[in-house]
Amino acid sequence: MYTLKTADGRFRTVALIESISFLFLLFIAMPLKYGADMPLFVKYGGWAHGLLFILYFFMLIDVYISERWSFKQAFMAGVASVLPFGCFIFERYWRSKQTAA
Repeated sequence: MYTLKTADGRFRTVALIESISFLFLLFIAMPLKYGADMPLFVKYGGWAHGLLFILYFFMLIDVYISERWSFKQAFMAGVASVLPFGCFIFERYWRSKQTAA
């Protein structure tokens, strides 16, 4: 996967895990809560996602400072975190930008 020794690697790892937790909430936990009356998935999945969401922004600040990201790029990463599949799209964009440079 990504190395945890760099700010970029830590950010990408947390972004991947946070994105998966968000999709879990949207497409598994919420339907189970409202369709099968099983709210515990939302309760515990929501806690995990909330902690990962906070960690995502700490890692974003870290990579913004250490990798000298532009404000626009950091802003785009922040917006991507609240959109379903947003982090995956941002990751693809960022990877293509790195290979071009």
